[in-house]
Amino acid sequence: MRLTLVIPCLEAGGAERVMATLANAWARRGWAITLLTFDDGREPPFYPLDPRVDHRSLGIDGASASPRAAIANNAHRLRVLHREIAASRPQVVISFMDQTNVLVLLAARGLGLPVVVSERNDPSARRMSRAWSLLRRRLYPTAARVVVQSEAVRNWFPPDIRRRTVVVPNPVAVCPPAARPRRDDPDGPRTLLAAGRLSSQKGFDLLLQAFAIVAPSRPRWRLEIWGEGRLRGDLETQACALGLHDRVRLPGLTTQLQERMADADLFVLSSRYEGFPNVLCEAMACGLPAVSFDCPSGPADIVRSGIDGLLVPREDVPALAAALGRLMDDDDERRRMAAAAPAVRDRFGLDAILAIWDDVLQEARA
Repeated sequence: MRLTLVIPCLEAGGAERVMATLANAWARRGWAITLLTFDDGREPPFYPLDPRVDHRSLGIDGASASPRAAIANNAHRLRVLHREIAASRPQVVISFMDQTNVLVLLAARGLGLPVVVSERNDPSARRMSRAWSLLRRRLYPTAARVVVQSEAVRNWFPPDIRRRTVVVPNPVAVCPPAARPRRDDPDGPRTLLAAGRLSSQKGFDLLLQAFAIVAPSRPRWRLEIWGEGRLRGDLETQACALGLHDRVRLPGLTTQLQERMADADLFVLSSRYEGFPNVLCEAMACGLPAVSFDCPSGPADIVRSGIDGLLVPREDVPALAAALGRLMDDDDERRRMAAAAPAVRDRFGLDAILAIWDDVLQEARA
């Protein structure tokens, strides 16, 4: 099969990781995969691509200085996308991310190609401007299929869009079998790990507040927040103000997050909203018990609360602190949940998710 995939970029992020994972899996099948990104190609993809994936950086990214410039820039993007999609001769086009989906649906007009668009976040929480929202409302009914990551997101759309919407969870990146070492020192240091873009969505400010509650009575525990973003300075200032400067690390980006997870003892997801959090699945696949806000959407579909982790009400800092303290204090409960957590691989393994995508592609072509 010939597929053309479209996403703004391949920097560190959940949607980008899923796009790279799918592109590589389909290329390994021998399919002809063209991957179009809006960036200029000066930075290599954060997630490695199979050499058989034809990755084309279109150089059409960048902010617009005014509404008039935005109209001109988007018109240029549409022309370039139309040309590149036509040149790649796909049987199906797949687009990721809300505004990109709108542009691809417009650009593919007149080509007679089925377009599958995928929302990668919770649209009830991640608001677009009025103009983009109106375009999405008008254009999504023309897509061959709309892919979302949870039933909650599917139900957010009106009936005419919901009828062509399919729920496809993210595939889990499976860790090596021996990824989690056992700790023999009962009095040794312990690591609470979080990861994600340093943005308001990820709620690391709430996590710091919760950790400040539990940290004084649990001196063995340290917090590591892996990732990068514009709120780094704010989070570092907050950590110091809470007296956590020697208990919190923000090491930045890493391409070896699974190895960092293997060295940790507990994972926490503090997001205000999500689409389907890859990092939560990955941590559990590595054998980490998880504490997560029950935010929209995704965590409730992943964590079996009381079995492989704990869910707490969204943005409830005291509840998050209580759940963290509970597992920090109970080695046996952490071990029990750690043993159950890797079952997430069976529920969201790559083969299972690819089978759902196969059905989506077959329906789109039909």
